[in-house]
Amino acid sequence: MDQLASWVATGTTILAACLTASNLGSRITGYGFIIFTIGSIAWFTTGLLTGQPALMWTNVVMTLLNLFGVYRWLGRQAKVEDGAAAAAEKSADMPGETLFPASSLASAKLKSSGGEQLGSCVDAMIGCGSGRLNYLVVAQGGVAGLGETFRRVEWKDAHIQDGDVSVPFDQPAFDRLPELTKNDWPGR
Repeated sequence: MDQLASWVATGTTILAACLTASNLGSRITGYGFIIFTIGSIAWFTTGLLTGQPALMWTNVVMTLLNLFGVYRWLGRQAKVEDGAAAAAEKSADMPGETLFPASSLASAKLKSSGGEQLGSCVDAMIGCGSGRLNYLVVAQGGVAGLGETFRRVEWKDAHIQDGDVSVPFDQPAFDRLPELTKNDWPGR
């Protein structure tokens, strides 16, 4: 029985770590914490069956932390994202400008006017006094953050379309935009 518990603990911990490390959104991260909870209970069981009190106590604490993660990502954060999406949807049917959640900019796809994906937004720089967006930082290429290139896209060149950021240039024009180092972006 202790072997089964240790294999369940190992498998669930690895799967949960993959889900949470991938940063695929609040719900996937929340499901990762559910799986982490199952894993910490299995590690507790392994400690109980093999007489390892340190493993048991560590996983009592880990279970509590994992349950907090479930609340944080499937409770609070999912509701925040749902609220932002509802506001954006309602604004589309109202007079005036349609709204877009600023938090969505950190994961929006950057597309050419023809619909070709050019990269993924990773952040946006906003004026402290004016509250206006100045520029976007867009990641291009690479896998899981390795080998990617960061480029600056001026906000005046961008607009939101169907939840993505659209720009009026193609891939070659995008490739000519200034490259940014990952840890040193322009102040203006």
